[in-house]
Amino acid sequence: MNNNSNDTRFVARDRNWHPHAYTPGYKSSVPRSPRQALVSIQQTVSERTGPDFSHLQLGKHDNDLLLNFNNGGLPQGERIILFGRVVDQFGKPVPKTYVEIWQANAGGRYRHKNDVYLAPLDPNFGGVGRTLTDNDGNYVFRTIKPGPYPWRNGVNDWRPAHIHVSVMGPSISTRLITQLYFEGDPLIPICPIVKSIANPEAVQTLIARLDMTMANPMDCLAYRFDIVTRGARQTHFENL
Repeated sequence: MNNNSNDTRFVARDRNWHPHAYTPGYKSSVPRSPRQALVSIQQTVSERTGPDFSHLQLGKHDNDLLLNFNNGGLPQGERIILFGRVVDQFGKPVPKTYVEIWQANAGGRYRHKNDVYLAPLDPNFGGVGRTLTDNDGNYVFRTIKPGPYPWRNGVNDWRPAHIHVSVMGPSISTRLITQLYFEGDPLIPICPIVKSIANPEAVQTLIARLDMTMANPMDCLAYRFDIVTRGARQTHFENL
C-alpha cells in the first residue's frame, strides 16, 4: 500500500462485478466451472517477485501490427490506432508495465492452428503485439480492426469484434487479462460472453471509445481504452 495519506483508503472488491463461474448461456463455462470450494495455494517467491519487464528491449515494430508480420505488403482491413492509459484505483499511472494484445484479422480469423473459420488468413498480419507503458502509464498500438466471427455456442452465435489485452503487474501472479470491444457494435449486447456479466457498468469498462483527437487524417481512426487495475472503477478482468 502506498504511504501517501490520500492512497490509504481500503476499497473492498465487489464480488458482483464479475460473472458467476457457472453461466449456462456461455456453454464452455459449464464444464470449466468448479463444483467444489476453491482452495488457496501459497505463492512461491518467483510468482510474487518476477519477471521484471522494466528493462525489456522491444523491437521497432512490436507495437505496430501493420508492420510486425510484414511479408511484402500491408494487411487488409480498417487501420486503427489503439491507445490509452494504465492507472491504479486512484488514477495514478502504472509506468513501465508490460502490455500485450492478440486478435483476429479483419476477416475474423486468428493465426492459430485450431482456428478453422472459413475466412482466409492474411499473409501480412500476425495478430499479436506488445509494448511497455511510459512514465505516465500511456500505451499505444497500431493495428487492424478485427472482424466478428461465429462460434459453436449456439445455433447462430457470433463474437463481436474484440481485442484481447494482457497487463503484467509486478509479478506473474498479478497478470490481468481482459478483452475490449468497440463502441456501437450491435453484437455486444447479444454476445453470450458479454451477457454473462450482470453489472452493466462492468460491461462499459470493456468498450473502447472512438477518439478523433488521436486519429491520423487520411489514414486511420483511433480508439481509446483506459485500463484501471483495481478498486471501485476497475476494468472488468476475466481472470479474477
